[in-house]
Amino acid sequence: MTDTLPPGLTVTADGPVRTVLIDRPDELNAVNADLHRGLAQVWRLLAADTEARVVILTGAGRAFSAGGDLAWITSFLDDPAARDESIREGAEIIEELLRFPLPVIAAVNGAAVGLGASIAVLCDVVLMSESAYLADPHVAVGLVAGDGGAAFWPLLTPILRTREFLYTGDRIDAATAVSVGLASRTTPPDALLDEAHALARRLAAQPVEAIRGTKRVVNMYLTQALAGPLQAGFAAEVVSMQTDEHRERLRGLRRHAR
Repeated sequence: MTDTLPPGLTVTADGPVRTVLIDRPDELNAVNADLHRGLAQVWRLLAADTEARVVILTGAGRAFSAGGDLAWITSFLDDPAARDESIREGAEIIEELLRFPLPVIAAVNGAAVGLGASIAVLCDVVLMSESAYLADPHVAVGLVAGDGGAAFWPLLTPILRTREFLYTGDRIDAATAVSVGLASRTTPPDALLDEAHALARRLAAQPVEAIRGTKRVVNMYLTQALAGPLQAGFAAEVVSMQTDEHRERLRGLRRHAR
């Protein structure tokens, strides 16, 4: 069923546990057009998998996901149709994650930046390697943090902390992420996947309808609280994508990355 996914995202099965791997390790799992589309599609495919009970989401190599691929994002400067499609897909990723009926465990093995941070924090349980970190640097590149950070983080962590993190784009180390409510717990780097699989097996053994119903009720609060802020956030992000300051900062980042 998942062989229809675009490149950059793979799904493997281990009994009732499905592992979704963000798989662009040479690019630190940065999100390009294919991976973005895959992140929007994979949750519907897994929801239709009648044997699945729990999902682990993690990254290949050193990073969970280093955010948007610079070449892809830069293409939006001259391609408004691609820009608008990315916004539509971004909303779909968040909506599908919130609607997904099974528990999702994020195993954050390294940098989780921008959209990478958003999808990690949207998972039901967030396990972080002690060497991993979160960051949402949208503002630093002239963008509104519209794809989840500005809308979602204030539901989980004190607003005064959220503002500082979002306004500066500073890294949030694993211990701090746990202390402010952006992650569940930390693990030693070499124990992360073992911990994730142990928890996945435990959740997979729970009564199916009881855990699904509990998730559905919990996520009702999130869905209701996010309805307005997410729409406003994506609309504001589109406006900021068209500013001269964003254009200059993005091109500066690309020059620095070469």
